[in-house]
Amino acid sequence: MGRKKSSGINGRDSNPKYLGVKCYDGETVKPGSIIIRQRGSTIKPGKNTGMGRDYTIFSLTRGKVKFERLGRDRKQVTVV
Repeated sequence: MGRKKSSGINGRDSNPKYLGVKCYDGETVKPGSIIIRQRGSTIKPGKNTGMGRDYTIFSLTRGKVKFERLGRDRKQVTVV
């Protein structure tokens, strides 16, 4: 019988997912650069941006990142 106690929950722990905003308002981006990594579509893609299957928002063209409000409770990110 083992005498070593397990660390955490059964000795298993998941890796960090590194979510969040990667390029902030006013930053210059090139095509393909990731702007936001998120769980669910809390921030919507706007002009010149695309959304991946895991809700990652990325740039389609070269330009500056701009965050905008859509009404009272929605946000979107565009590349100008």
